[in-house]
Amino acid sequence: MIAATFDRVTVAYAQGAVFSDLSWEVHDDRIVGLVGPNGCGKSTMLKALLGEVRPSAGTISSRSDLTIGYLPQAVEFPDEATVYDTVRGGAKHLLSVEQGLAAVEARLVTPAVYEDEDALAAVLHEQELLLKDYDRLGGPGMEARIRSILYSLGFGKQDFGRPVNVLSGGQKKMVGLAAQVVNKPELLLLDEPDNHLDFSGKMYLESFLREYNGGVVLVSHDRYLLDLVVDEIHELEGGVLTRFPGNYSEYAVEKDHQRALHEKHFADQQKEVNRLEQSAKRLMMWGAVFDNVKFIRRGQAMLKRIERMDKIDRPHKQREMKLSLGGWRGSTKVLEALGLSKDYPLGDGSTETKAVLDQLDLLVRHGERVGLVGANGSGKSVLFRLIRDQEEPTSGEVILGPSVVTGYYAQEHETVNPDRSLIDNLRHAAGVSDTRAIQVLLRFAFTHDQARRPASDLSGGERSRLQLALIMLSGANFLMLDEPTNNLDIRSAEILEDALEELEGTVLVISHDRYFLDRAVDRIVELKDGKLVEYSGGYSEYAEKTGLHPGRLEERSA
Repeated sequence: MIAATFDRVTVAYAQGAVFSDLSWEVHDDRIVGLVGPNGCGKSTMLKALLGEVRPSAGTISSRSDLTIGYLPQAVEFPDEATVYDTVRGGAKHLLSVEQGLAAVEARLVTPAVYEDEDALAAVLHEQELLLKDYDRLGGPGMEARIRSILYSLGFGKQDFGRPVNVLSGGQKKMVGLAAQVVNKPELLLLDEPDNHLDFSGKMYLESFLREYNGGVVLVSHDRYLLDLVVDEIHELEGGVLTRFPGNYSEYAVEKDHQRALHEKHFADQQKEVNRLEQSAKRLMMWGAVFDNVKFIRRGQAMLKRIERMDKIDRPHKQREMKLSLGGWRGSTKVLEALGLSKDYPLGDGSTETKAVLDQLDLLVRHGERVGLVGANGSGKSVLFRLIRDQEEPTSGEVILGPSVVTGYYAQEHETVNPDRSLIDNLRHAAGVSDTRAIQVLLRFAFTHDQARRPASDLSGGERSRLQLALIMLSGANFLMLDEPTNNLDIRSAEILEDALEELEGTVLVISHDRYFLDRAVDRIVELKDGKLVEYSGGYSEYAEKTGLHPGRLEERSA
């Protein structure tokens, strides 16, 4: 059933239109993957549907009784709020009814009410109406519902009383999701809900979405997630919204087919237009030279024929980065970790320590693509810091090959100086001239105006592209990448995957992007309980060997 519609909607700000003349139907009985390049307006579409953004033109309408839940990209909670209380706080209408009931109960015990028959009758009637609302909103079963939702999203009973502010970014997203679905909204709007989730978290999210009784609009760059849960893909590109039935893989095939067909039809029409124009030009020239009205009329008829054609629009060309990672041969033995341990104090004045890494060994040879995986907090970033000599190990050693040059991609973009312009970031890091810096920035889909502005003005996806530009200029032959696809749109992730495939060098990458791991690595090492376990192949082979795939979620949870 149609829940909401956009009718020729335009949203524009001072700097220009986000999208124009856009029409969209949103249903409450299917899961839709909303995809498109960074900055194309996907989040704006969700906010407009929610009523947080007003259209500059066109109309947005929805059913009068439609209930909507919305999870933004960034979620914030009160400092001391617990997991359970935060989720319960999402049931705002129910909380309001409970407060009303408490106020009514307080009035019932006052002499002014129980000694006055009319006043008592009025208050009892008010209580009756509130109790009906309480039942309608699911009040009697709310506690059980909250527990059920939290369990389904991977939380245990021991997590209910934990402060939200001590959770990982991914867990906070899950709490935010739980706080929205506790109201049983008919339409759920999710903006990058999978960000920062580890593999188990993604599995719980997928299982939850597949079982959700309502409509979902899911903005995500996670191709694996889009393959598993969506019924159709809606792509926003160049201000045009196109619907594709099926999941991401079906969309990708059909998208390539439609693009090729569009380009062929456009080229064929342009060839025909050019032929007619040349013929008309010759006829009119002959008519003028030989004073022949017949030739002139035939030429004019050809030009009118061109005007009457249903013109095929030029295929949209999205600006995208051009990434080339050269690399070079270097040492055969790129990285070796021997008996590597790292302990940290427990804190609170205790002299005891906790081993994050425990006597682990790792050997990476030239040409390998190695994926480093593990649950959030397992120590992956600690291992990276030890390899990069940012911390000292408690014991053991890290040995890099003598001709290894390391290029590092930081998850939080620490390699980018936010106070410097984009040009200065490239000049200071790579020692290039202003001219060369601008050439590279244009190649990575930045504008001349952006090149001279501070990096702090960039979005997450733009900072990711800037980091990749720095890596390209470094000429490194050993790339250490920490969640490189987190802020990239799908097309940019594909470009990175293609560049890594062509790299003459070695890659060690931390990632929870399962599609990326399937395409980009040939070996996975899992960090678990301070030690490394190796698996040949990409994510699919690793998931099969460890039982980490949707079909075994219930088995793992039992």
